[in-house]
Amino acid sequence: MPGAEHRVVLLPGPNHFLATEYTNQIKEACASAHGEVDVIHFEGSATTPADVLDECRSLGLLARHKVVVVDGADALVREANRPLVERYVQSPEPGATLVLRARKWYKGKLDDMIAKVGIVRPCEEVGEAQASAWATRRATKRHRATLEPGAADLLVERCGPDLGRLDSEIAKLASAGTPGPDGQTPITLDLVRSMVGVSREEEAWDLQGAVLAGGPAGAIERLRHLTEVSRAPDVMLWWAVMDLTRKLHAAAWGLKQGQDRRQLAFSLKIFGPSQEAVLRAAAALGPTRAAEAISLAVESDARYKSGLGDAGRTLEVVTLRLATMLGSR
Repeated sequence: MPGAEHRVVLLPGPNHFLATEYTNQIKEACASAHGEVDVIHFEGSATTPADVLDECRSLGLLARHKVVVVDGADALVREANRPLVERYVQSPEPGATLVLRARKWYKGKLDDMIAKVGIVRPCEEVGEAQASAWATRRATKRHRATLEPGAADLLVERCGPDLGRLDSEIAKLASAGTPGPDGQTPITLDLVRSMVGVSREEEAWDLQGAVLAGGPAGAIERLRHLTEVSRAPDVMLWWAVMDLTRKLHAAAWGLKQGQDRRQLAFSLKIFGPSQEAVLRAAAALGPTRAAEAISLAVESDARYKSGLGDAGRTLEVVTLRLATMLGSR
């Protein structure tokens, strides 16, 4: 795996999720080894090797180490530029880690040079069997969950071998389930069947939009339609509420700290038309009230899972209170 000892890292291949995962591993390893780390991004088609390599060689203002990431590195390492990059790889800057990411990459002697001072980690798309095995490992390692026999195969069948979507679905399923005595949340076939389905999932997301609209009456009307007409499972709707409050809380803190709105939305996996609605609501709530919202959802979820209330009725109360809170912002 990529680590802090690797001065140059090459991540060739079209699997963006794997490239991002490896890059995050590098950042974490460097931060652990060197303390605070500066992360600088370049687009290969819009920069020159001189700019990238000068950044690698220059001292950071505060951090002791730099991680310099180049996307579209194949455009950077063209024929005329390749000798310059090769010379750098032969004697890389010890205070920087250069990460080259490229969807298309033609293997050559540069790969062997990189392997001597760093690592080459292919990021190819995976098949269904590989995706199923990966999902099982990912659930245990990252989400403290256990995919029961057959559940991983069904998950891949419904989502395809897209690792990014599989990771998102596993996170959703792990949040919806109840942890066992060992702290691991079992993900059963029935849970996958009830929560991973295009039509039902899209309908459940409608609840978030209704709550964000800030109208208690509309939110309750939509919730009742989902439960009584669409027959959406309570566990899916509970997850939608929990996920919304989690995003509002994280976004509120990020905005207060001055984080870039686009990068913040990407890190929280908020895409499409919901992006601006969530960020706008988070900004209006602020960290304190957003913390109240997530506390309400977490406490109510724990109460009904402990058998202290009816799931449907408790969900209705929480939806009403959240919509009222957002409506008064």
